[in-house]
Amino acid sequence: MKKENRYQQLIEKIFLDRYTKDAQEIFFNRTDLEPAAISLGLELPKNLGDVVYALRYRTPMPRSILETQIDGKEWIIEGAGRAKYCIKLVRVNRISPNRELITIKIPDSTPEVVSHYSLSDEQALLAKVRYNRLIDIFLSLTTYSLQNHLRTTVAEVGQIEIDEIYIGINQHGCHYIIPVQAKGGSDQLSVVQTKQDIQCCAEKFPNAICRAISTQFMADDLIALFELVVQENEIKLVQERHYRLVPSRDIEPVDLQQYKAISDPGLFHLQR
Repeated sequence: MKKENRYQQLIEKIFLDRYTKDAQEIFFNRTDLEPAAISLGLELPKNLGDVVYALRYRTPMPRSILETQIDGKEWIIEGAGRAKYCIKLVRVNRISPNRELITIKIPDSTPEVVSHYSLSDEQALLAKVRYNRLIDIFLSLTTYSLQNHLRTTVAEVGQIEIDEIYIGINQHGCHYIIPVQAKGGSDQLSVVQTKQDIQCCAEKFPNAICRAISTQFMADDLIALFELVVQENEIKLVQERHYRLVPSRDIEPVDLQQYKAISDPGLFHLQR
């Protein structure tokens, strides 16, 4: 049996044992996985935390759980403290790349050896964002990568992991903390991860301004960057840009004229 299927069965067992028709929240502890495994005759996974992590970020909910959803709402799993979780029914909240948005060409500064060996996955995406200083360009800040795969514990949430976290500074000396989540082309932005990233930054870096970023590979090697906030328990889009990394020779004068017009229309018309 694939471990994803085993994980789904364990969460399904916990959910169905507690579910009632009008339920909006279902709480459980990590220790509840052991009696669930015994009841189902399944081998208990060595890493119990990976069971919940998989259902939060990688693996879809079992069909029996999905069938209890109502129109416009979906079940998600949130942290509710150390080794505590809540399966919560929330409003469907999706943000996808705007296919009509202009593409901005950026001279590719990725080391050739990195490009040669990189894969089209989240780590390759984070590397391209880092080497090309796309966070700086996107936010108009000077930023520095502090750590990737930051694992820490947040009060009332439990253990979390941030794909990469940056420190930034502006012209006035203000400090920024910038959590970045990376998604593959078919993955969707997670309200759970964005919320917990912001909560983590508020707790661990109270003197810095948090600006939550998500980046995603699109078709044709486009890199989408989103700045997100959580408002009324939903992801809201602050801004979005699409970048294509190209050799500098591929950036034509017409491209630069177009970017100039977008950046400062008044100045562009005066120069013409």
